[in-house]
Amino acid sequence: MQLRYSFRLYPNAVQQAALAKAFGCARVVFNDAVHAREGARRAGQPFPTAGQLSRELITEAKRTAGRAWLGEVCAVVLQQSLRDAEAAYRNFFASLKGTRNGPQLGAPRCKSRKDHRQSIRFTANARWKITDAGRLDLPKIGAVKVKWSRALPVTPSSVTVIKDAAGRFFASFVIDTDPAADAERMPQTESTIGIDLGLTHFAVLSDGTKIDSPRFLRRAEKKLKKAQKELSRKQKGSKNRAKARLKVARAHAKVADARREFHHQLSTKLISENQGIAVEDLSVAGLARTRLAKSVHDAGWSSFVNMLKYKAGRYARTLVIIGRFEPTSQTCSTCGTKDGPKPLNVREWTCSACGTVHDRDINAAINVKTAAGLAASACGAPVRPGAIPAQREETGSHGFPTGNRAA
Repeated sequence: MQLRYSFRLYPNAVQQAALAKAFGCARVVFNDAVHAREGARRAGQPFPTAGQLSRELITEAKRTAGRAWLGEVCAVVLQQSLRDAEAAYRNFFASLKGTRNGPQLGAPRCKSRKDHRQSIRFTANARWKITDAGRLDLPKIGAVKVKWSRALPVTPSSVTVIKDAAGRFFASFVIDTDPAADAERMPQTESTIGIDLGLTHFAVLSDGTKIDSPRFLRRAEKKLKKAQKELSRKQKGSKNRAKARLKVARAHAKVADARREFHHQLSTKLISENQGIAVEDLSVAGLARTRLAKSVHDAGWSSFVNMLKYKAGRYARTLVIIGRFEPTSQTCSTCGTKDGPKPLNVREWTCSACGTVHDRDINAAINVKTAAGLAASACGAPVRPGAIPAQREETGSHGFPTGNRAA
């Protein structure tokens, strides 16, 4: 399995200018590829191949006066931008054919220079390296200072330099994990658990444990409201508005980082302590259209479940996701009697058949575990994700605004 190890970068002013130039050149090549394909489609001609685009948009374009500045950045960055365009079209056509899971994708669009998140990728043939002084030496950019939180376990296959909306820089390394080291890190266990996700409590476990919801967005609303109000009062196009926008972005980044840290810590704890984990498939998109939308987005259930998925695959754990229509809140976990639907304000109820008094959430978690046990016996295999993008790994995986933690 491939994972991403991300570390905070601190480029100086000259290096930031070089990175800005590389971001811009990569964006131009991507947009030229989109224009070339769109022009061929309108003319009724076959799409140009990757080799033709590389020759026309990079090699020959560097010899022209209008694109001569493409030679000022690493050629690998431009080639990887073309690969991104090819991947975008492959995903688009796969979505049209119905062979790609998820919502239908639209045709690739040109990138804007006003996009606040930008990235470039260096593969091994770019000859980037980590110096003896612990700096990341990138071609035509220089040796950039890195805030290392831990050592890389193996030599990375590529590195992506990212500038986020808050103006922070990160280096994201792709690492191939070692199954033997993962097995030693988290040995087999006999424990299993069922999880009921909610809003009052983020997670209730089948053993009775209740994990409170941190509500990071709710706690930061006052600060976010003030920053957003200041932004709305600034004149469009002014430098003060740019500063205010950066302040809003940093406030949102702090909330997102804290939420991601919480998800990583909890998912790692559950994976390390349990061999089998059961969770319910929630309709997050549907719940996000209700009056609970802000709280649902603040909880971040989908992100948490995705972390459970890839960590279960990495550490050979069994993860079972039961159907969203399973009546876990209506069924008595003691006798199995289905007692009918109940409004959300009913947190405790008594079974009409056996008289057992149930805590609504704990009873649901037990039923999730029971339903998953039946599903597990049918398939009998741990969840292992297929071909997926490299995942961020462990706590603090994308750094904090202070740069004190990264992974």
